This record gives sequence, structure tokens and C-alpha cells, in this order.
Amino acid sequence: WGDVDASAVQREMIRRTIREHLDKELRLRPMGVKVLSLFFIDEVSRYRLYDADGNAIKGDYARIFEEEYTRAAKLPTYNGLFPGVDLSQAAQEVHNGYFSIDKKGGWTDTAENNAGNRDNAERAYNLIMKEKEKLLGFETPLKFIFSHSALKEGWDNPNVFQICTLRNIQTERERRQTI
Repeated sequence: WGDVDASAVQREMIRRTIREHLDKELRLRPMGVKVLSLFFIDEVSRYRLYDADGNAIKGDYARIFEEEYTRAAKLPTYNGLFPGVDLSQAAQEVHNGYFSIDKKGGWTDTAENNAGNRDNAERAYNLIMKEKEKLLGFETPLKFIFSHSALKEGWDNPNVFQICTLRNIQTERERRQTI
């Protein structure tokens, strides 16, 4: 990132991804197409943390996303996308993370040590990885997906219109595999 404030750059990347997403939604929703956007992140803890009791806490990326989404949703340009929507709650419902699940079915790179968090994480995993029709339905609010390295196993979804990489991709090969 050089001398530039990395958090300011990442905030701008999140802001621009949200705006591009909403612009595409304005064009494609009338055609019955749900728009999805994908964020690749450098560390799970920058999106989701856990307290001593195993309760999920929003990390920097989740907080920045919600601030920027709420700000964008209030712009006159996007009013038509939010009829009857409580904008104070909308940002929390449109994003979630899917993070690696190990071969034994346990969760990795997270401290999900209570049943509620395991259930929430499993629901997110199933929705994103296994229930494409449900994910693509307009009744499912999830539109922005945060991932660390979980999608390396392959995930095909033609409705992903933006990919925002909030991590440093080292090689051209890795960049191509990510996309």
C-alpha cells in the first residue's frame, strides 16, 4: 500500500464496490437479476472477531461496510432500491462471511466455540455454497459476501458482478485463480 493510509484505501475500495453494486442493481433488478458482490479479505479477524464467550463481534471491514452501505443507501440515486426498507437495519442483513471449514466439519480460523455461532456460520456456508437458488432469490437479503480463502475449492455464480480484493495478491497466477 506504500505511504498511503491502508485503511483509507480499503474504505474507498469498499465504498466503490457498494456504489458499483447499487448501480448494477438499478439496471438489473427490473430484469429479475439479483446482483452479488464478493470481497476477498486478508484476515478473518478484520471482518469478524469473537469475544471470550464466543460471541461474534464486527471487525473493521464489517463496520466500514455497514457505514458505507448505509451512507450509499440514503443517496437520492438509490431511493428506488429501498422502498419500505429500514435503512438503520438494512446494512446488517445484506452481508455475511463464509470462511474455511476443515475436513472434519469443524470451523477453522474462527473461535466459534458456542452452538449459536456454529449454527450461524453453517447457515451462511450452506446459503452461499449449496443453496444457489435461495441465494439468488430477492427474498434473501444477502448480496455482499466476504471470504478469506474459502472459495479456493471452486464456486461458480454468474451473479457475482464485482470482486473487491482487500488483500494483497502476490502473483499473477493467484490473481487469475481468485477471479
